[in-house]
Amino acid sequence: MSAGRAVAAAGDSATFAFTAENVTKANAIVAKYPQGKQQSALLPLLDLAQRQNGGWLPQAALDYVADFLTLARIRVYEVATFYTMFNLKPVGQHHVQVCTTTPCWLRGSDQVLEACRHHLGIGVGETTADGKFTLSEVECLAACVNAPVVWVGDDYYEDLDAASTVKLLDGLAAGKPPKAGPQVKRQTSAPANGAKTLVRKGV
Repeated sequence: MSAGRAVAAAGDSATFAFTAENVTKANAIVAKYPQGKQQSALLPLLDLAQRQNGGWLPQAALDYVADFLTLARIRVYEVATFYTMFNLKPVGQHHVQVCTTTPCWLRGSDQVLEACRHHLGIGVGETTADGKFTLSEVECLAACVNAPVVWVGDDYYEDLDAASTVKLLDGLAAGKPPKAGPQVKRQTSAPANGAKTLVRKGV
């Protein structure tokens, strides 16, 4: 398998091919699976293509990945349209994805989402004029104990409220985002108010 077309610039929706570096990465991914089971490499290769193309997958990228894996193109379209992690239209430099599923909603995701809308001046599904931020509403991000949660790039920002959300957005805009994970004083997913069980008496 090789890149047979010229490498497309990031964001170019007309053509796409993996860079030489990503061809090497893609072949290494495919080599992890048994012969004839190359479809198993589809998700990581779509992710690789999306990263190369500035955070989204034009049809040219979908077709390229299908051809790279010798899969029917419709099978790639089915996967890319099913998983919300794949973006089929351009997104901003920072794709801010706010979870609003029940646990996050119960702990204030409405306020987090409203803070994003107000501070960025855009609605859900929109991108700021400078191309820095896209705002999305997503389903469960599987970090319920640390709700509310926002996903940006490869990082989760947890235990948010309106004020810490604005701080996050300002940090991203300045190129100095806060440390990923809980935005309150807690260790990962440990109880926010300290240990309540398995505590030795007198300790």
